[in-house]
Amino acid sequence: LDTELQQAAYTALGARKGVVIAMEPDTGKILAMVSKPGYDPNSLLGDWEALTAQDNKEGQLLNRATQGLYPPGSTFKIVTALEYMREHPADYKNYQFDCDGVYENGEYRIKCYHSTAHGHQDFTLAFANSCNGAFANLGTELELTSYRNLAEQLLFNRSLPLDIPYNKSTFSMQPDAETWEVLQTSIGQGQTLMSPMHNLLITAAIANGGILMKPYLMDHVENSGGDVIRKFSPSVAGELMVPNEADALKNLMVQVVNVGTGSALKRDSYQVAGKTGSAEFDKGKETHAWFVGFAPADDPKIAVCVIVEEGGSGGHTAAPIAAKLFDAWLQ
Repeated sequence: LDTELQQAAYTALGARKGVVIAMEPDTGKILAMVSKPGYDPNSLLGDWEALTAQDNKEGQLLNRATQGLYPPGSTFKIVTALEYMREHPADYKNYQFDCDGVYENGEYRIKCYHSTAHGHQDFTLAFANSCNGAFANLGTELELTSYRNLAEQLLFNRSLPLDIPYNKSTFSMQPDAETWEVLQTSIGQGQTLMSPMHNLLITAAIANGGILMKPYLMDHVENSGGDVIRKFSPSVAGELMVPNEADALKNLMVQVVNVGTGSALKRDSYQVAGKTGSAEFDKGKETHAWFVGFAPADDPKIAVCVIVEEGGSGGHTAAPIAAKLFDAWLQ
């Protein structure tokens, strides 16, 4: 952990509930990990009764970074986009869609965020603008067995290469799913649940040419005399996608920042690649705000995942928090 970056992440999240994690995509080093609300380890014994009380709904003892499970919202469009690219390798860029703010399929209606009408969208713009209508429409064209297989290749329903307690992300849609579930799942809603750490690992793999490095928290262990007892070094956890797929996703994520929902991350000194998300989880409650991304896009030094519970728009709430981490690390 880098103390300055950890402090920047802690301060940027402020009093809000949520998670900020940062890692080096090419090594797997976890640089910062904040989960709020937290607790003071110095007074844990005295606070224990309050922290574990039945009526305490704050979950201070839960490490939301690895154990929290949330609907991924539009950050899951990375998975949907990759599946569509795999099924249409030669012509996916030719996809066209006209968005009037509400997509109708039979009796079902999918709204874009705040019913925004995006107008004419190609594949890149639909991703950059996070157009729900376009991605729900894309979902109806996907081969659902292949889609599920891709999700599992990206470690949904699977163990993560993590040495600390975590909960598995779940992708539950079956190949015989009804239309409504397909529409919901392809925009990151439905039954899909994901941990922030898992979302970061997929993002870091994209940054690293498709190769996922095993995340690790300690550099070495030494005894009281200063002798190194054990050294930890980078190791490959697996290949989540091939390099040209990672490159294509990176290009889409650059456009999110340059022309789409991630404009809070525009910088003159470096280029960010990212994806925002606003995930519905409960009727009448504000959406969770997500951001995942990395920078500099052409030579990634840091990958970041932010989720703010009930934070509203990912572009307005989560992206500015990520911007503070990128600035702290790269400037």
